[in-house]
This record gives sequence, C-alpha cells and structure tokens, in this order.
Amino acid sequence: MEWKYQTAENLAAALRAGEVTSAELTDDAIARIERDDKAINAICMPDFDRARVAAHAADHARARGEGRPLLGIPVTVKESYNVAGLPTTWGIPLHRNHLPAEDAVQVSRLRAAGAVVLGKTNVPLGLQDVQSFNELYGTTNNPWDHGRTPGGSSGGSAAALASGFGALSIGSDLAGSLRTPAHFCGVYAHKPTLGLAASRGMVPPSTPALPADLDLAVVGPMARSARDLTLLLDVMAGPDPLTLGMAHQLTLPPSRHERLGDFRVLVLDTHPLIPSGSAVRAGVARVADALADSGARVERHSPLLPDLAEAAMLYTQLLFSGSSAYFPVEAYEQLRTRAAGLSTDDRSLDAARLRGMVLSHRDWIEANSRRELHRHSWRQLFTEFDAVVCPITPTPAFPHDHNPDPRERRIDIDGVEYPYFDQLVWAGLPTMPGLPATAVPAGRSPEGLPVGVQLIGPMYEDRTPLRLAELLEQEIGGFQAPKTVPGPAR
Repeated sequence: MEWKYQTAENLAAALRAGEVTSAELTDDAIARIERDDKAINAICMPDFDRARVAAHAADHARARGEGRPLLGIPVTVKESYNVAGLPTTWGIPLHRNHLPAEDAVQVSRLRAAGAVVLGKTNVPLGLQDVQSFNELYGTTNNPWDHGRTPGGSSGGSAAALASGFGALSIGSDLAGSLRTPAHFCGVYAHKPTLGLAASRGMVPPSTPALPADLDLAVVGPMARSARDLTLLLDVMAGPDPLTLGMAHQLTLPPSRHERLGDFRVLVLDTHPLIPSGSAVRAGVARVADALADSGARVERHSPLLPDLAEAAMLYTQLLFSGSSAYFPVEAYEQLRTRAAGLSTDDRSLDAARLRGMVLSHRDWIEANSRRELHRHSWRQLFTEFDAVVCPITPTPAFPHDHNPDPRERRIDIDGVEYPYFDQLVWAGLPTMPGLPATAVPAGRSPEGLPVGVQLIGPMYEDRTPLRLAELLEQEIGGFQAPKTVPGPAR
C-alpha cells in the first residue's frame, strides 16, 4: 500500500485493520519530508522526535483498545499556532526565540484526538499576505509550479498537503487564508462559521494566549478530501472551555440535503469591482454544470443577493480597521493624513483600505450595523438557496512577487493588471458576515494549475457546504497529485 496521498479516513481504516502502524506512517511521512521538502519548503519547523514518540504512544493506545478519531494520523500545524516547545514567530524575526509554554486549544484538541504532529508549516510575515514567505524561514513554493506561490497565509499547510506531508493540517482564515492556498494547491479547506471553533493560542507571539471574540478571523481544517474536512472540523468545533465549558458544546445541524440533485444553488462568477479570469470562470462553470446535470436547481441571479460592491467595501473597511491597531503613533498619523487627502469621490478599494486603517470607533459601529443588514439579507437568501458557488480569487496561483511594498504589486487577470489586494473581494464575501465556506478543487487551468471554488453556506449550517463538497467530489473528482513533486510515489 502506498500511503503518501491516502486520506485520513483511509489511514484510520488501515490502522484499525492492522495493515500499518502509526510508527510506520510517521516514519514514512518524515522520510518524505526530508527528501522532498527541500524543493517546497512547506515545513518550517519540524518536530520529528516528538512525532515518533507520539506515534508509538498511539500504537500502544490502539493495542489497548482505544479508538479516538485521529488516533495515529500524521498531521501538520500552521506556524501561527502555539505548540509548546516550538517557536511561534508568525514569520517575524524579532520573535524568532518566542517559545510558548502551552499548546493552542486546537493543538490540544488534535493531540486529544490522537493525531501525531509532524511539525509547523510556513506563513507570510505577520500572516498578512496572499503568499507565504518571510526572512526567518524563506519562501514556500507551490508544488504544482515552484515559481509560483502556494497562497497565504496558510500556504505552508496547503503545500504540505499537496506534497503528501501528512494527511491533515489546521490553518486560519481572515482574508481567504485557508481557501486561497487550497485553491492554489488543489486541496480542500473549510472556513467555519465565525466563532464555531475556539482560537485561543492562535495569536501573535507578543499577545497573551487568552480567549478572544474575533471579528472576522476563524481557525479551520485543511485536507485532501471533503470527508476529511468534516472529520477534522468535528475535532476542532466547539467553544473555548475557559469561557463556556465543555458541557456547552455546539451541535451543528445536519446537511440540508444528502443528494446532489436536491440542492438549490446560486452560482456567481462576476464581481462588480474586479473581473474573474477565464480559468476561474471555467472552474465555476464545471461545478455549475455538474450540479445541473445531477438535477440540482441552479440559478445565476437572485434579487435576494446582497450588493456585492457594498459587501466588498464593507469587508475592506472592517478588515483593514484591525490592521493598524498596533502601528506606532507616527505611522498611524501619517495614515490619517493620507486618508484625509483622499477625494470624497474616490470609491476605489485602495481608498477603502486606507480609510479602513484609520476608521474611528463611531464609524466602525456604523459599518458593523451595515454588516448586520447584510447578515439579514443572507438569511433571506438561504431560505431560497442552500449554497452559493463562487470564485475564491480571480486567478490560479500567480508567480512569486516579493516587492516589499504590496501597494506596488499587481495581479494579472487575463493580461490586465489590477491592485494586488483587490483580489480579496471574493474571499471576503462570506468572511464579512461570518458564513461558512468550503474550498473545493474544480479542475485545472490551461497551464495545468489547480483551480478551486468556494461553496458558501448558511451560518452554523457548516455541514451543508461540506456535504455538497463531498457529493461534488464524487461527481467531478477531487485532489490530484501534482506532477512536479520529486521522488517516487510512496
């Protein structure tokens, strides 16, 4: 049996059947990382010695009759999660020696479920990029094309999965940080409903690991199959025991449907503020055709859909209002001066980003009130539809661009350049109202790069887009191994 690209579900079955041990799976994964990761640079902080100890412990636990959901499964963890004994830096050189004393709550849940943590995966500086590179750990390459980015900020996790370095990974998402790397690398990811999974210990290294009510950000699962996403989400879901206690675990409702033909789906591929590239539109069309061919109700327009331009502006304001919170006073005042100089007629996303960075509390309250109107509109839309299918970003993975000033970077969409951060509008569509969204593979571009789409579901109905992802995987296929990863398929 070749274990490299097996799903966690299949590995768990093989472990239960005695076909393989966790120690063997772990040694196999470590050997693969040591051989292949030189070209990818996905694993920035290995933890192989402790992984081998955990694997042997998992084998002993299984021999005693234990049957935890991830018992003996090798996994990776995004660098931004605290893992006791390993540095948490967020790619910031100043914090290269920051060693947290305890695991993040999600790392604790992985261990309690029996997972074997192989190490930590690379991120961009401060988690604030659509790529994954920093001075401490270097650049992570896309396994499909080493000259391109795997995405960010969970790019190391997506690249690790696409390279066969562990069966599962955990990441986080504020601006597509789970979904964009999944789209760029051809794997699966799920952005849970806001607040569904506790995030304590997934904090900047200078910040105490305390419970927090995050405004937009979530933590979530990444995998090579839709069913594995559900398996890992069930481990991750639930409030922080420091705030609500384990007795208050949330029970998610089941999927609205079990058959593909029963779903009612709104399909979007056009945004008023940025075009969608032809490869991405083709991916959306492939999913839409599969749904229609299976008998699902597929619509392209609905008066219930919230205004996409206003949603993007609102998301941009809320996103960037948090980005400058810890800026030095002088830098903040410079931003205020620049924002004051903007024309009142400037309704560009660039202007929205700048205004967002100096948003007053009064203006934030007003923006938050408008967000509630959008949430209400989404609730109404989901009385008529079960899911929304749309792009994650306008393009497949783009070439590495390390220009130190992101404002000077451009994203090329079918030969036309656009401001770099404008590509975030699709990722922000479910993020602003806090909706769940599942990233699924939807084919490849003419250049052979992966293309993904996102399936947006109703709030707290995460199992609906997850089930839709599983059914689509059966219909159009899912993860495919990249051709550029070196070494034999083992």
